[in-house]
Amino acid sequence: MDIDAFWEIIEAARVEAAEAGEQFDEVLVKQLAKRPRREILEYAERFDEAHDALYRWDVWAAAYLIGGGCSDDSFIDFRAGVIALGRDWYQRVNTAPDSLAAHPDAVQAANLRDRSEVLFYEGVNYAASGAFARIAGDADFFYEAWNSFRGPDTQDDSVVDMGEDFDFDDDSEMSRRLPRLAALFLALNP
Repeated sequence: MDIDAFWEIIEAARVEAAEAGEQFDEVLVKQLAKRPRREILEYAERFDEAHDALYRWDVWAAAYLIGGGCSDDSFIDFRAGVIALGRDWYQRVNTAPDSLAAHPDAVQAANLRDRSEVLFYEGVNYAASGAFARIAGDADFFYEAWNSFRGPDTQDDSVVDMGEDFDFDDDSEMSRRLPRLAALFLALNP
């Protein structure tokens, strides 16, 4: 599956979810479950690539501002949420995380007391395994198929380049690096 096909799946699920008034992750699972198992595994591979590309300090800082903090696990969910926004927003965030200040969900989050769920979308992380569970009746079957598809798990000792680390609790640094998001959220974080 090439990256265009991956984004077509995401967009189709977004459209159907909006039209049917259903949760995006549930529609995504339903749509993936209609595909051959190999395509589901290829989808998972593209998802991991897109997800990993957002594993950077500047994206984490955006998540920190929007969520009023952001743990390791929450950052996993935030990156899935960015993917769920679709290709256009994903590319914007990947290029400039501060662009999220223009997204309607981020603007709405600035007006909410509990922002922990805005743009943090855990269920999207498990769409491929959910599709396998729907097909085979057991999510564990996905992990067996995934291990076979990917080959033996090799230890990768390479260090991920997350960019320059900085202090997310330093308001002036956050304002310098993410000025639009900082303007929306820093006043909310006492």
